[in-house]
Amino acid sequence: MIQSSTGRSDGKTPGQGTLGTLLRHLTDLLDSAVEQSYERSGLDYRPRYTPVVRALLELGPTSLRAISGHAGISHSAVSQTVAEMVKNDWLRSAPGSDARERIVSLTPKAEAAIPVLKRHWMATNAAAETLDEELSAPLTDVLREAIERLGNRPFGDRIAQANSELEVNG
Repeated sequence: MIQSSTGRSDGKTPGQGTLGTLLRHLTDLLDSAVEQSYERSGLDYRPRYTPVVRALLELGPTSLRAISGHAGISHSAVSQTVAEMVKNDWLRSAPGSDARERIVSLTPKAEAAIPVLKRHWMATNAAAETLDEELSAPLTDVLREAIERLGNRPFGDRIAQANSELEVNG
């Protein structure tokens, strides 16, 4: 049974959840299921490793900045994930062209796991497609649309405007 940070273990959506709570709950449900599938295959692999591994498969050994740009995630998130992956022998790190840059690459352990990981990624995508088919609108489309809209008008701007309106309307 999956238990999320919302305290629910029945897979149901929290009744009056706000955006952040609902997103965390959804992420918990998805990530824990994906992580369990890796565990069943005998992999000590976490879903958060995937954007880094995919970037390295496409780019080859590269910098954290390049991984961040390619994967579309923050440098800080990449740095934390890479540190964990180095510790768990999925990546190795070497000095780059200057003292501040580190170049990361896949270890032999990671290279050997790639065929199994690719099968898991295909199964995860297929499962996501079945979820999309059951929803009133495909979740992947809604997420892409939300990200695009936030690129046009960031959430911080929306919060600032709501705060201003609340102050005026008191």
